[in-house]
This record gives sequence, structure tokens and C-alpha cells, in this order.
Amino acid sequence: MMPVQPAPAGLPSGSFGGRSRRRSAAASPHLARLLNAPHRLGFFAGALMLAMSALWWGASLLARATGIAVPWSVSPSTAHALLMAFGFMPFFFVGFLFTAGPRWLGLPAMPARQLLVPTGVMLAGWLLALVGFHASAALAGLGLAAVAVGLALATGLFGLMTLDSPVADRDHARLVVLGCAVGAVALWVAAVAVVLQRDLLARAAVHGALWGCFALVFATVAHRMIPFFTAAAVPALDAWKPRALLGILALLVGIQAPFAVAEVLGGGSLPAAPAALRAATELPAGALLLWLALRWGLVQSLRIRLLAMLHMGFFWLGVAFTLGGVSHALMSLTEGQLSLGLAPLHALTMGYLGSTLVAMATRVACGHSGRTLVADNWAWAMFWALQAGVVARVAAALLPAAGTPLTLFAAQCWLAAVGAWALRYGRWFLQPRVDGRPG
Repeated sequence: MMPVQPAPAGLPSGSFGGRSRRRSAAASPHLARLLNAPHRLGFFAGALMLAMSALWWGASLLARATGIAVPWSVSPSTAHALLMAFGFMPFFFVGFLFTAGPRWLGLPAMPARQLLVPTGVMLAGWLLALVGFHASAALAGLGLAAVAVGLALATGLFGLMTLDSPVADRDHARLVVLGCAVGAVALWVAAVAVVLQRDLLARAAVHGALWGCFALVFATVAHRMIPFFTAAAVPALDAWKPRALLGILALLVGIQAPFAVAEVLGGGSLPAAPAALRAATELPAGALLLWLALRWGLVQSLRIRLLAMLHMGFFWLGVAFTLGGVSHALMSLTEGQLSLGLAPLHALTMGYLGSTLVAMATRVACGHSGRTLVADNWAWAMFWALQAGVVARVAAALLPAAGTPLTLFAAQCWLAAVGAWALRYGRWFLQPRVDGRPG
């Protein structure tokens, strides 16, 4: 057999060299590929907002620590709460729900082009809101209202899919629609509150949405996906997810929303009786959720990084409830003089919501790009940087004397983790699948 000779330089376009150049061009990032699948559009927009919000808040903290004056038309704490709650998670909701949702509901895939309007409106709204946070409360409120419109449009589309579904079991989808509707309403309330410069009302809307929207949606998805993924990866475990458990999870997180709203409107504390009542719901819930994390295979999952990331995220929900229960018990016993401060809140937001978001988005990014479903060393390092940030932020709330340096360290860990995630996985959504399949 004659040896194959390398193609000489300068071959015409039909040669090996031309084909190689065409393959290279085909694999190069291109914005048009965002319309190949819903997860590409939603996750790319989410990655942009994730990185931008981390940079923005890190810069704000650094300016405050170094004494640099920054103009604010909305209080920094309110702006931070709004951006970290609504800035990126709705985009990941769009990417995930319109990718997994049709499979749940027995419907054909939705073209990503149909999601351009809600995604574009939300992105434009955040552009206005971020400028408005520093220049004009009215502009910030207008931007938040636009984000609410975009989220409402996406919620309506998913709601119509749920109604059109021929599948009998639509409980997960219905709870997701409910949660997203609560989020849209909370955003409208926040938009009005920002314009009227009612900071407490705006923050109350955020805290209500954290439980009534984000925690509800995440817990619903966890009930459906964690047992399924675990049983597939660890055959010794069963996919244990009784229907009653879904209702219990929804109830546990849902009843925290009115408590959270009342606490914010009360200036950050509750009277003794409501605080005791909230502690009485949180402490048993925390014990149940920590047990459930073990029942679902937390320990067994540690051998499989990508699965462990998802389980560790859910574990933080039990920690958040437990810390909240202790905090409100202290608040009840001391008439509001003692509590754990913001520790339970950041265990919920950075710990549960942040960790679960990174874990699930990494899984979808790998699987839907044609890559192996594994968390490599980079992904594992990003996740542990995030965990270090969560621990530091919770510790900052528990140790006020070291609060500022720990908070700055937590912000740096958050920026490193989510910034690295956005840079690495964001470009995958602009490239073709590595296995050559469509999508």
C-alpha cells in the first residue's frame, strides 16, 4: 500500500486543507447557534448575567471597603438583593424548563426562536435596571418591570405547554408554573417599590420570591431529577420519590414565603410568637431535609463528582432550614435581640440555589453539547471555590468581628467560581455539538 502523503500547501478549496479550514470555521463560536436549542439561548444569557452580576457586586464591595464613592439611586443592599435573586436565575429557568419540560410533558421540543422575545426583554430590562441603580430610581423600576414582563411571557409559554400536555402526571410542571408566576408578581411589586423608593417593600418582594419562586422551583426539580440521576449512576440506590414527598417539599418551602415577607417588613425581626412559630416549622423541616439528603444518596454520590455537586447543593437546603430554625428560636427567646443574622439567608441563596444552579447547568451543558457527563478537574475546582465562598459568607454573618474580610473573600470566591463557569461553558453554547448531532 502506498503511504498517504501530506497535502501540499495552497490546495484548492476541495482539498484536505480546504476541508480542514471549513471544519475549523464550522466549529468556531457563532451567535446564530444560540437558536439551535432552548438551553443554548437561556444558559448563554444566564452566563452573561451571572458573570456580570458577580463583577458588579465585587466591584461595589471593593469600592466600599476602599472608601471610593459610588453614586446610588437605589440602596446598595436592595440593588444587590434584586440582582442576585432575579439577575440570572430566570434565564437558567428558561434554558432548563424548555429543554426538559417538553420531555416531562410528552410534547415536541420548542424552537429556541420562540424564546427570543422573553429572553431579550429580560436582558434589556437588566441593562436599564443596572444603569438605574446608580442614576435613576425610575429607570431602575422601568428595567425591573421589563424583566417582570419577560419572566411572565416565559411563564405563560410554559403554562400553555402544561395545559396542552397529554401526560397524566403534570404535578411538577404545575408547581413550576406556580413558582414562576410568584416570581413575576414579586418583580412587579419590586419595580413599583423601587420607583416609590420603598426599600423594605422591594426587599420583602425579593425574600418572598426566594421561597415562593426559586426555592419552590428548585425543590420541585430536585424531587424529579435527583433520585432519577442517582439511581442511574448508583444502581444500588432506588429512585425514591413518593408523590407525597413532592407536596411536603412544596409546603415546607412555600410556607416560609409569608414569614420571610413579614420579617423584612418588620425591620429584620419577628415578634416572639411568630418567630417561635417559624422556628417550629424550620427545625423539623431542617431535620427532614438533612435526612432526605442522606436517603437520596449524598454519601454514595461523593464518588461521582457531577452527581455529588447536585447532592451537595440539596444538602445546603437542610442547612439553611436548620440555621433559620436556630436563628428564629433565639429571636423568640430574646425578643429579637439575638439571631444568626444573614447566615440562613446565604445558606439558602449561595449554598442551595447557587450550588444547585451550577451543578444542574454543568450537567446540561455537558450532556447537550455531546460531551461526557462528568465533572472534570476544572468543574470540580469551580464548585469547591463556590463552596468556600458559601462557608465564608455564612461565617461572616456568624462572626461580625470578621465580617468585612470574610464577605470580601466570599465575593472573590463567588466571582472566581461563576466567572470561570461563564467563561468556560458560555462558549460551548456558541459552538456545535462535539458529536455532530443537531441541537
